[in-house]
Amino acid sequence: MNIASIENLKKTYGVKTLFENISFNIADSDKIGLIGMNGSGKTSLLKIIGGLDSPDAGEVNFFGNIRVEILAQDPDLDPEISVLNQVFRANSPEMNLVRDYETTLLALEKSSEDTPLQKRLLALSQRMDDQNLWNLKSQVETILSQLGIHDYEKTIGLLSGGQRKRVAMASALLTPCDLLILDEPTNHLDNDTISWLETFLLNRRGALLMVTHDRYFLDRVVNKTIELDSGNLYEYTGNYSDFLEKKADRKEIQSAIEEKRQNLYRRELSWIRRGARARTTKQKARIQRFEEIKDNAPDFSDDQFEISVGFTRLGKKVIDIEHLNKSFGPNLIISDLSAILGQNERIGIIGKNGLGKTTLLNLIAGKLKADGGEISLGETVKTGYFSQESEDMDFSLRAIDYIREKAEVMENSRGEIVTASQMMELFLFDKNSQWVYLSELSGGERRRLYLLGILMMAPNVLLFDEPTNDLDIDTLTILEAYLDEFQGAVLTVSHDRYFLDRTCNQIFAFTGNGVITKQTGNYSDYIEKHPLDFNKKETAVEKSTKPRVEKEKTRKPGLTYKENQEQKELFCSLEKKEKRLDSVASLMAKITSDYTTLQELAEEKETLEEQLLEVMERLEDLEKLS
Repeated sequence: MNIASIENLKKTYGVKTLFENISFNIADSDKIGLIGMNGSGKTSLLKIIGGLDSPDAGEVNFFGNIRVEILAQDPDLDPEISVLNQVFRANSPEMNLVRDYETTLLALEKSSEDTPLQKRLLALSQRMDDQNLWNLKSQVETILSQLGIHDYEKTIGLLSGGQRKRVAMASALLTPCDLLILDEPTNHLDNDTISWLETFLLNRRGALLMVTHDRYFLDRVVNKTIELDSGNLYEYTGNYSDFLEKKADRKEIQSAIEEKRQNLYRRELSWIRRGARARTTKQKARIQRFEEIKDNAPDFSDDQFEISVGFTRLGKKVIDIEHLNKSFGPNLIISDLSAILGQNERIGIIGKNGLGKTTLLNLIAGKLKADGGEISLGETVKTGYFSQESEDMDFSLRAIDYIREKAEVMENSRGEIVTASQMMELFLFDKNSQWVYLSELSGGERRRLYLLGILMMAPNVLLFDEPTNDLDIDTLTILEAYLDEFQGAVLTVSHDRYFLDRTCNQIFAFTGNGVITKQTGNYSDYIEKHPLDFNKKETAVEKSTKPRVEKEKTRKPGLTYKENQEQKELFCSLEKKEKRLDSVASLMAKITSDYTTLQELAEEKETLEEQLLEVMERLEDLEKLS
């Protein structure tokens, strides 16, 4: 059942149009992932639907008494209130009762002999019994615990940015609503918490609309994907994997359309160059058509850009760590760590928040001093540190000036000289956006510019602290491709499981009390050998429900009568499907402008290819038996 209709929305930011005439519906069972380049307007769209902003044109309609809850990327919380009051801000009788119970319980822990408090707690307990709210209380405590929220009386103003985001998330998850909107929910969460959140959202009733760059998270949670691309909106049924496949089909169709348009353009251009005179109505119409073809060229960019950045030569010695120790007061962060990191190391650094992952990067970068032990860098080492804060960015600068401060020109990996402006274009900052002030860029665009600034200095050792926060998927994909070619060492602190799997060949896992477990392989390899608690439970369930494999009975060689008949039918089916596939391909090549028909044909093509694969796999099985 549809709960919301988004119709012909338009939003501009300064002189830039983020999107125009975009429309889609939200059903009560939709779990939607919103994807797009940084600066494409994803956060603006969420705010409009969530009621925090208004569009320049168009409208958002909700059907019935629909409740909407939004978790903003940077939540605006009252710094004077307590964590408990923020979490229980939902104005429902049930949540108010649970809040009163928790508040009274906290007060009684401080004044256990207070008789009025004892009587109040008893009365609240009775009301909790009468309304059967103990499950709700348990859910509240589970959510707070999973998000690492334990001090309910602390005021919001005393929390770190990451803690405030988790408190805001707890409040959003606990507030009863029909549509939950989340902007970058996985930022500032560790891997355990992200996995828990996946399960929570999968089991949660109601619609979900979210922006996240965590590709595993998208793949496991969403059932519908919406893409903002160059101001246009495209809808895809399915998760992130389905999106990639269907987007590739869409690009293939658009490329075929564009090729036909170019052929028509060349024919018209040839006619114009032969000296056509605008004397007759027919000639005027043809010249007008030529101008329309020339002016209306669609943007079929594939959203990919290549990073071909040079780097400084790196000697044999890179980083030697010997018996490293670091504590903050009574908290032991790193205990007796020794490691030798070579030229092409790809280290993924994982662990719960607060265990010291960033501290290790700061020690290597020389921003902190160790309590004991030594970190020795090779003479040729030139580090590039991509920190969480983008700390050296002057928002009064224009984007091009920020990059030129790093380097006016550089030599790329092919030995070619590339200017700062050319590099910015590779990072999707066109000529106009290069002259925009940093203060006018989106958070994600600033992060992309910050990354470019680091790479422009040609480092040979990269230190990444949560690089996937605020970078869009397209940028991450190209960064991963760049790291494939990078001839240097990379150390990455990240909670992005996909990025760790894609880029790392060794894991340093902070497990607490200064212990760091080192293991060869990527994140998935590490989890397989060191499963988390929830993975252990799932494994136990899987083992208990796994069917017993019986010894296969021996059979005589050759096909049975039934299998012979099946084989004949499969050969016949194979021939028919191949003919239909050829026919569909021909039809797609002939159609130039009917996108709806093209989409239908593309879907039929996809289905036919899947069916052909199944038929051939079965024929292969039968062939083995014959």
